[in-house]
Amino acid sequence: MPIIYNITTERQFKRLVSKNDTINVLNFWATWAEPCKQMNQVFSELADKFPSLTYIQIEAEEFPTLSQSMNVGSVPSFLIVKENQVLGSVEGAKAAELSNLVAKYNNAQGSNQQAVSDNELEFRLRDLIQTDHVMVFMKGNPSKPRCGFSKQVVELLAELQVKYSTFDILTDNQVRQGLKTFSDWPTYPQIYVKGELVGGLDLLREMIASGEFQEMV
Repeated sequence: MPIIYNITTERQFKRLVSKNDTINVLNFWATWAEPCKQMNQVFSELADKFPSLTYIQIEAEEFPTLSQSMNVGSVPSFLIVKENQVLGSVEGAKAAELSNLVAKYNNAQGSNQQAVSDNELEFRLRDLIQTDHVMVFMKGNPSKPRCGFSKQVVELLAELQVKYSTFDILTDNQVRQGLKTFSDWPTYPQIYVKGELVGGLDLLREMIASGEFQEMV
């Protein structure tokens, strides 16, 4: 079932429409208006089809001050609102026009949510790779490596008596996939020093053999 908020107080309305990064679809209607019955059904179907938006129904005559403040002069009237700003509107029983408007802002909301999600992941990855001076993203952990390459990295670092921290990529697929793109490195384990990618097992071996890795740590 779609989630539609039926307004009972002006305070409830203000709380809903003032939320940041939320696009609201408002339906001003009246019980006596026959076109509202049809459009309420359309409104419900849109809420089911495009759930990333917030859907709010207001019985216009029950909240005259609210209706006036939103410049609603007739019912049914539909407004697209974000952070108290009206982005678009449809007046009357125009199902196709309303559907197109809602679809447009659903796409905008989806893009915004994806951008926020991507940014949050990037911040998280940056924090993780700087958790310790030397950071290893591996399968398993030092006491129980879950692949041969990870085991060899643990053994090499143990021989050098290097202090390091690890992250088990098998416990978090978002980090596992995200780090491949973030660092442009498709395989694991991955070794970082001071937040910078050193590489995988082969590069670690080469840098240890040349003494470069020991100088870095």
